[in-house]
Amino acid sequence: MRDPRLTPLVIAAHGSADPRFDEVVSSIAAQVRRLRPDLDVRVGYLEHGPTLLAEVVDAGCVVVPLLLTSGYHVRVDIPAQVSGVTIAIAVGPDAALAIALADRLFEAGYDGRGAVVLAAAGSSDPRANTEVNDAARHLAARLDVDVTCAFLSASSPRLDEVNPQVVSSYLLAPGAFHDAAIATNAPLVSAPLGAHPVLAELVLARYDAAAQVPGRTAPA
Repeated sequence: MRDPRLTPLVIAAHGSADPRFDEVVSSIAAQVRRLRPDLDVRVGYLEHGPTLLAEVVDAGCVVVPLLLTSGYHVRVDIPAQVSGVTIAIAVGPDAALAIALADRLFEAGYDGRGAVVLAAAGSSDPRANTEVNDAARHLAARLDVDVTCAFLSASSPRLDEVNPQVVSSYLLAPGAFHDAAIATNAPLVSAPLGAHPVLAELVLARYDAAAQVPGRTAPA
């Protein structure tokens, strides 16, 4: 039985028409529930669904953005869709994500020696793109190799312009962006982060931090 004294945790994800996206988010939510069985864990999407964010929040919830940067979606979309809640910071960037990125590279056959291009979706918000560079620095420190950034949309340099040899996919789930990374014909393209255990751990870390500061909203 869930402890009614615990503040509900709402995982806020972007959403996608690709059903694989929901599979990843649902798997992460299931991991969070296993780690914290007494906690009321819900999932809401900014678009597409199946369940929209506004449909699952109650006043006082903690909303954790399952997003890899704190760009427009965190700063504008989530506050516009919900009110009376505490909004945590996004799960990325974070040094812990470098563990997951490295694991996905090695699973794809990376030998740990060559330079890496971190491929992200990109954003019209320059602060979000700066955070991708932060993620690249974390991965470089983890691998002890050069890691640069490239983008699949909305930013430059574009991945298809840099002739990548090893691509680390700074993406949550399979879909159009990962397909675009594969379409560059780079010799090695890692899988998206997916339901790596680090994601569930970060969701709970963000929840725990935000739950201690009721009423916190997204960064300005």
